[in-house]
Amino acid sequence: MEQKKVSGPTIGIPRALLYHRYGVLWTEFWRQLGARVVVSKPTDRVTLDEGSALAEAEMCLSVKTYMGHVKALIGHCDYIMVPAYTGFGVRRTMCMTFQALPDITRAVFRNSGQKFLTCSIGPGRGMSEEDGLSSMAESIGYGKKDAVRAYRAASKKAAAAYDARVKQNEALYKKDGIKVIAAAHSYVAEDAFSGGYILEMLRKMGVTVIRADLTDRKKALARSTHFSPTMKWEMNREITGGMLNHWKEADGLLLLSVYPCASDSMVNEMITRKMEDCGLPILTLTLDAQNGVAGAETRLESFIDIIRMKKGMRL
Repeated sequence: MEQKKVSGPTIGIPRALLYHRYGVLWTEFWRQLGARVVVSKPTDRVTLDEGSALAEAEMCLSVKTYMGHVKALIGHCDYIMVPAYTGFGVRRTMCMTFQALPDITRAVFRNSGQKFLTCSIGPGRGMSEEDGLSSMAESIGYGKKDAVRAYRAASKKAAAAYDARVKQNEALYKKDGIKVIAAAHSYVAEDAFSGGYILEMLRKMGVTVIRADLTDRKKALARSTHFSPTMKWEMNREITGGMLNHWKEADGLLLLSVYPCASDSMVNEMITRKMEDCGLPILTLTLDAQNGVAGAETRLESFIDIIRMKKGMRL
């Protein structure tokens, strides 16, 4: 299906949370329909501060960041897309934040006059991803057939883009030198004011950083089931399985999360305990809006020094 000329409404997409997982799919879907897509700019200090001021104190850093991105889009688009992803099946649920995100967002911005496009994607009372995205398009005047064609074209492009990223990421295991697997959600690893700066620090130290979340998802899910049959969070299972399928090819493990992520706090503790005899140094970092760069840098340097000593390298 050829992409249509821009003639429809302007759809805003916050560059946070599941955008880092579904961004190609979402943007291509609307562009195939002929809509104009506006994605908020990468996170900066203003985004984070404004989001933190809007969000409840108990919300994690990533949700606070999300609210800052939503605010940045208000007044610049006709609709802001905020779908709910509830899960993928038995013991394949999503964090409650992703399930409640449309309600949370509308409550925070209830006086803004902004229109939001929402749907519920998942088993039970939700819809398939195709039906969910199609329902949003139909709600603003697009035809069902056009929406289905747009979704299928976008889905193929998104799958190809993800496969290419996985291939590029896994090729890093063959590189020489120190290799560290970073176990973090995509919205942490790719956001400069969440965990992105941590991974960049490692790269500047000459370390090859390999992301556990960029992996063959089916293989990762299967591996994580053997590790913990009761782990229920889909993305944590993918990350854990991606790490476990390759840990023997790495020199260290970095468990990176943001405060106060409930699922990460439990899963990372379980990984630390179950992997304590694997022979690899493990560093757990939990970040929040007040974290200073200097403290994180010192811990990273000590972590890499330990790896160097184990490998018999000069410090």
